[in-house]
Amino acid sequence: MDATVAQKFAIWVLPVLFAITVHEVAHGWVAKKLGDNTAWMLGRLTLNPAKHIDPVGTILVPGLLFMTSGMIFGWAKPVPVNWRNLHNIRRDMFLVALAGPAANLVMAIIWAILAKIAIEAQVAYFSVPLALMGMAGVQINLLLMVINLLPIPPLDGGRILNAVLPLSLSQIYQQIEPFGLIIMAGLLYTGLLGGLLLPVMDFFNQSILLMTGLK
Repeated sequence: MDATVAQKFAIWVLPVLFAITVHEVAHGWVAKKLGDNTAWMLGRLTLNPAKHIDPVGTILVPGLLFMTSGMIFGWAKPVPVNWRNLHNIRRDMFLVALAGPAANLVMAIIWAILAKIAIEAQVAYFSVPLALMGMAGVQINLLLMVINLLPIPPLDGGRILNAVLPLSLSQIYQQIEPFGLIIMAGLLYTGLLGGLLLPVMDFFNQSILLMTGLK
């Protein structure tokens, strides 16, 4: 691993680990507040990344992406939620599903603030790496947020839409879930996925940069 590759890895690895870990913990934490202790009993309400590692999503895919593109993207093991334990299944399903993307939005703002602090500090051997890490944190969290909000089950957006649809339509919509990954692969292969994601990501990115004074 040469110096440039090592630097890129150092910049991206922490934002990615925090993004996928906090995303899953947020689901489990909200579920616990709403009556389901499954994630808590299984030790998943922790910021220890080791508890959330998925061999494919946390190791294989990020590794391949990093070696081929210099960027890192991945996902963690989904936090288990027993919907039957929730107080109000449809309302609470909406809130639990929304918690993950909302956590990514909050983290994107926090990373932007850290980047702003680093730039203004102008401390040698500190400001540039932290600023770059902060901007990487903004990008990875916005990407995770926007992807997960796509209304395709089993993504969070699919859960959210399912929770607000009339019950008759919800039952029909749930039948799409076994084909969710196929739909995502098709969108990626045709290039439609980027067309859907980039405008939304750019909107939130520009908004956060304006809000934090980075633009």
